[in-house]
Amino acid sequence: MRHRYADGRPVVVARALSDLAGPVHGLIRLPSALEWSSDRVFDLDDDSDLRLLYETVLREARDVHDLLTFLDSELLIDVWARLWLPPRVRQSWEANFPVLAATAA
Repeated sequence: MRHRYADGRPVVVARALSDLAGPVHGLIRLPSALEWSSDRVFDLDDDSDLRLLYETVLREARDVHDLLTFLDSELLIDVWARLWLPPRVRQSWEANFPVLAATAA
């Protein structure tokens, strides 16, 4: 059986969606621990950049602090159905927050 790096990586999930009160506009620079490429600046006012930032943070978060710093609950709910996420990440978040599963349905 083939194992991928992402299969063994823990999924970090917030305790409550209301805890996510990150920025909603402007330019955001992710630390290299979350985004390894040289282009780590995302424009939250651009839908493609917003989705890419949320996908990256949800996939690469090392602890809850990463989530609290970069994610906003309303934006997360708004873009959830359009995010491309590993199944383990999507399942973990939807199991904890049924409102996300409902938006994806």
